[in-house]
Amino acid sequence: MQFEQLPSRLLENAVSELAKLPGVGRKTALRLALHLLRQDRSLSMALGESIIKMREEITYCKVCNNISDTEVCSICANPSRRHNTICVVEDIRDLLAIERTGQYHGVYHILNGLISPLDGIGIEDIHIAGLVERIENQEIKEIILALAATVEGDTTAFYIYRNLGKEHIEFSTISRGISIGDDLEYIDEITLGRSISDRIPYHEQVKAH
Repeated sequence: MQFEQLPSRLLENAVSELAKLPGVGRKTALRLALHLLRQDRSLSMALGESIIKMREEITYCKVCNNISDTEVCSICANPSRRHNTICVVEDIRDLLAIERTGQYHGVYHILNGLISPLDGIGIEDIHIAGLVERIENQEIKEIILALAATVEGDTTAFYIYRNLGKEHIEFSTISRGISIGDDLEYIDEITLGRSISDRIPYHEQVKAH
């Protein structure tokens, strides 16, 4: 597709970079760039500095892999959370979706991916080792497998259940008020909250299949 010639190489470069962002097409990128040009210079400076600072200084929680400003994230450091209950999610977006429901008060473990042999993603490519360490070194009572209802999500959940299970740990999964193939981040808060509250023992789902 042929795009219009912009009058400035600098504007063209800015539009090209903005258009690389997910969900941002060239027209939207141009609109954003022109908006920044019309605003006070301080807005562009603050935006640029905040992005650079985020990229250079943000870290990941050494316990659960959550995005954090400190070595241990605010959820893991919160003594009022139920530290014997771990909700396993694919990524930070799922954690944020569950937190918005206000229905869950345990802690999390972020895998940063799902097992997908077709895409070349194996056990060693996601953060399962950290979950193993937590199970072995902490008094965990329940692990909630809050993974997407996809082949990859089901494969990962089944692997964790079969290989990391201990007799004293209850494994559960969010109830399937969620359609097959749905990502947690796109589910409304009421449905997701109810799915967390009405979670079911994982072995029942395994039997159902």
